[in-house]
Amino acid sequence: MLLGILNEDDSRVAIVPEVIGDLKKIGIQIQVVSKSGEESGYSDALYKKQKVTITTKKKILESSDILVSINPLPIKDHRQAQKNAVFISRYAPFDPTVKIDQYFQKNHCLFSLDMVPRTTLAQSCDVLSSLASIAGYKSVISAAEYLPRYFPMLTTSAGTVPPAKVLVIGAGVAGLQAVATARRLGAIVEIFDTRSSVREQAKSLGAKFVEVEGATENKSAGGYAVEQSKDYKKQQQLAISNSIQKSNVVITTAQLRGKVAPKLITKQMVESMAYGSVIVDLASSTGGNCILTKDDKIINHKGVTIIGDSDLSKKIPNHASLLFSKNIVNFLRFMSNTKDKFNLSFENEIIAESCIIRYGKKVGKKI
Repeated sequence: MLLGILNEDDSRVAIVPEVIGDLKKIGIQIQVVSKSGEESGYSDALYKKQKVTITTKKKILESSDILVSINPLPIKDHRQAQKNAVFISRYAPFDPTVKIDQYFQKNHCLFSLDMVPRTTLAQSCDVLSSLASIAGYKSVISAAEYLPRYFPMLTTSAGTVPPAKVLVIGAGVAGLQAVATARRLGAIVEIFDTRSSVREQAKSLGAKFVEVEGATENKSAGGYAVEQSKDYKKQQQLAISNSIQKSNVVITTAQLRGKVAPKLITKQMVESMAYGSVIVDLASSTGGNCILTKDDKIINHKGVTIIGDSDLSKKIPNHASLLFSKNIVNFLRFMSNTKDKFNLSFENEIIAESCIIRYGKKVGKKI
């Protein structure tokens, strides 16, 4: 089987040299467009050392059995690919703005990595968790860059500097990593989540858990938040407002799958924060948790910096690419039983639930 990697408009690369040996063990040979891994620190020389073929985009599209990408390849690339090719990427079919029908090309099979079930068995190929963990870490580092004060408490010859106070909204993978990172930097951290089940995880990392009783929980929501009642939202806003007023940094991660992100931070809440405070909104791509957030932009509202970025893992492309690659290797192992043969058996839950187009026809109960 021949797997192709193209040079995407992204700082990350889908397959890094470290995993080439693992792929060869399951009968997969790699070909890559020159400089595909350059931005993430993986030179052509490193690929050549692993005996990877460096070739043209045209040849890769026309000859690859499998095409793996961080983001969906342009539709023109799908049209150039060979018949029955397998595409693996993050297609986000649950997003109502995504037009899945455009990918009905040449009996292709499409697997969307954001549809991999959030189960123990599938953890090894969960790219959402891998990239979210990096984003959570980077959100705190980004906040520290813009915050005009220290994170830790410091005792100096001039006196004691009090620690920064950080509020994290959402105790998923990104939120918990943000807590851990902020605590490592010495901040006092509070975390809010509608799921009481994550309370102990948050506390174990040294955060105070802000809880509002009466939340609706759904374990089958795949790690996403779920819509709450009007009464709960009122109590929620009051609790968040009280915490925000005393916070120097707020990091938001709450998203509703296939829907606009819940608006949790009002204009009035932003204006109640101290001058120089920072908000990092990781839900910006789906509308943002802060009413003032602008996706892919950094704005300043009355002295408060608001960073809207849902894909902060792009800012740490080396490790983001490495983790993504390892997830891909594990995903491909579920398809490969013996050398040079792939088991596209849709009896396998991971394969079945992540497949969105099966030989040119839309499948999947979730889309």
